[in-house]
Amino acid sequence: MNILLAVDGSPYTQKMLAYLTSHPEILGSAHSYSAITVQPQLPARARAALGKEVVDEYYAEESTKVLDPVCSYLAEHGVQATRLSKVGPVADSIIKAAEEGKFDLLVMGTHGHGALGRLVMGSVSTQVLAGSQVPVLLIR
Repeated sequence: MNILLAVDGSPYTQKMLAYLTSHPEILGSAHSYSAITVQPQLPARARAALGKEVVDEYYAEESTKVLDPVCSYLAEHGVQATRLSKVGPVADSIIKAAEEGKFDLLVMGTHGHGALGRLVMGSVSTQVLAGSQVPVLLIR
C-alpha cells in the first residue's frame, strides 16, 4: 500500500505517529510512505518585500522543521519515508498530492473539534475528508 502521511509538527502529528507505531498492519516494511507538509503562502506584500530567495529559504526551513523529526521517528521504527513539501492552501495541496501521487491511503492527525468548532473555525482535516478521493484515516 502507498501511504501519504500529512504532518504539521503539532502534537496531533505526534499522536498520529504513535498510533501508527502501535498498529503494525499500517506501519511496516510492506508499505511505502511519503510525509507531506504544506506551508501556507505568505502574503503577496511580504513576498515582494522579502524577495524570492528569502521566501524560498523560509519555506524550506519551515518544512525541514516539520519533516526532519517525522522522518527520524519513522526511521527509528524501520520505515523510510519520501519527503514532500508544498506551499499553498493546506487542504487543497494535501488533496492534490494524494490524488496525483496515486496514494492508497492518506493518514493525518486531527484536533478533534466538535461540530460547532468546525462550523466556526473550519478544519484542514474536515476539508481534506470532504474533498479527497483517496481514503482518509483521521487520528484523534
